[in-house]
Amino acid sequence: MFLVSFFCFLAFSVIRGDAASVSGGTSLSPEQLSELREQMGLNRGIFSRYTDWLLNFLSGNPGKSLRYRGEAISIMITQRLPVSFSLAVLSLFLILLIAIPFSLFTVRREADIADRFVNFLTAAGISTPGFFLGLLFIFIFGYIFNLFVPGQYIDYRESFSGFLGCLFFPALAIAIPNAAVMAKFLRGSLFQELKSEYVRTARSKGAGRLYILYRHVFKNAVIPAITIFGMIIAEVLSGSIVIEQVFSIPGTGRLLITAITSRDYPLIQALMIYIAFIVVFANTVSDIVIMIIDPRIRVAQRDIQ
Repeated sequence: MFLVSFFCFLAFSVIRGDAASVSGGTSLSPEQLSELREQMGLNRGIFSRYTDWLLNFLSGNPGKSLRYRGEAISIMITQRLPVSFSLAVLSLFLILLIAIPFSLFTVRREADIADRFVNFLTAAGISTPGFFLGLLFIFIFGYIFNLFVPGQYIDYRESFSGFLGCLFFPALAIAIPNAAVMAKFLRGSLFQELKSEYVRTARSKGAGRLYILYRHVFKNAVIPAITIFGMIIAEVLSGSIVIEQVFSIPGTGRLLITAITSRDYPLIQALMIYIAFIVVFANTVSDIVIMIIDPRIRVAQRDIQ
């Protein structure tokens, strides 16, 4: 996180066009622009400016936006976080709802027509970008079937059910490609576990395939899949940028696109730190969960120590 924050600050310090030129526009003379840089502290050394910025950021004050007339960045992000977080939670729920039944179905119907059809759907889901699915949903479910109004957003404080309705199709567009990845990985993990010795032992004792699958195999196959799911969580929480823009959802992703197009460097820096934190946090939590679920990892670490 420290390295990400430093290199992010360094990148925006060396690229052409600093915060003063963005804030002042093209109407300022060179003398006025130099005076504005002095007022904003841009003439100081990069390490001095980074130290001040980092201390302010850690104290909850990441600065003020250039585009939104000096509005506090912390307030802007706080107002949009519930929207992006709700979209991510709904997407993750749909990912699990799609991926787990699909992977179990393919294992139960191995090598038949249904299994091949599900594999085809999985491959199609992996290769289809989320933003294309979003545009497709808008055209089919928005304009043809009129299940929702494209571009309409209902605030969760006005109507929570309407708010979830606005998020369903964006969440589905995010969920389908990630669910396909999760299903494919979980399916491979299930087949790998079915080849284990404890499965052959259970079959020799007369246990049925379905009993073995749900009672023993699935629990062991989920353990490596948690790592993939942790990466998916990080991607969903930080990667709904384009989907929010496609569906006009006022979340942090859309705010980031607006900040990039307007060259609002303080706002971009704060949002990039947020994305980096989500990635680090999600992967760390997934590692901790694996250690809690699988005692073999704890035993192996004790042996190493």
